[in-house]
Amino acid sequence: MTTATSERTEPFELARQAAAHIAEQSGVEAHDIALVLGSGWGEAADLLGETTCTIMAAGIPGFSAPSVAGHVGTIRSVLLPDGRRALILGARSHFYEGKGVASVVHGVRTAAAAGAKIMVLTNGCGGLNENWSPGTPVLISDHINLTATSPLEGATFVDLTDLYSQRIRDIARSVDPSLDDGVYAQFTGPHYETPAEVRMAKSMGADLVGMSTALEAIAARHAGMEVFGISLVTNLAAGISPAALSHQEVIEAGQAAGPRISRLLTDIIGKL
Repeated sequence: MTTATSERTEPFELARQAAAHIAEQSGVEAHDIALVLGSGWGEAADLLGETTCTIMAAGIPGFSAPSVAGHVGTIRSVLLPDGRRALILGARSHFYEGKGVASVVHGVRTAAAAGAKIMVLTNGCGGLNENWSPGTPVLISDHINLTATSPLEGATFVDLTDLYSQRIRDIARSVDPSLDDGVYAQFTGPHYETPAEVRMAKSMGADLVGMSTALEAIAARHAGMEVFGISLVTNLAAGISPAALSHQEVIEAGQAAGPRISRLLTDIIGKL
């Protein structure tokens, strides 16, 4: 589907079309859980269970090929050991790509239309806590949306008081009691935050900074999904880190931590 056609189609109808395409291609009528695997988390897709279908995202209504190094461009249907079905969204659109907020949350809305009741959002991010070295996973307890936008339009009032599931965070801690909580602040990107912006975020209560997740979480809650968020600290944020920031650093930190955090996520999913 062309971009022009996608823009003319109402977002929720487009999500239904995408879900129908996935069901047809995968032979799976409905999925139970959906995951967006951000930087460093990709190996979990192979550990969760048996991949029964892989679809190129660019051929699904509303999706496009990823424009960020380190992200895959596929949607996978995975059969979990307990018989449930997981939908792995490897084609994440970021706000800074300029495709609009509807594109950013299209994957989440597609997952909801495909039947998923749980949305797992992962990312690689900058850490504001000096005790969190690169490679540290942190549970997201809340977020600060600094994008100055929302995936919701009109008089769509959605309570975000308990947006990030306490139930699932408790399960995560039963797998790894050492996991910390943190508040995630989503900036627009694609530039990294300045030291002053990091200080601002910290004064507002943020522990983590990045360029994804918050908008997706809002859309997931609006769709009635239970939301679980977990970040991988890939670097200390600007002004805290003594070194200059780079996307290569993010990729390398994700690769180094990948096997460990992917196993962690797999064990958490197995207990949901």
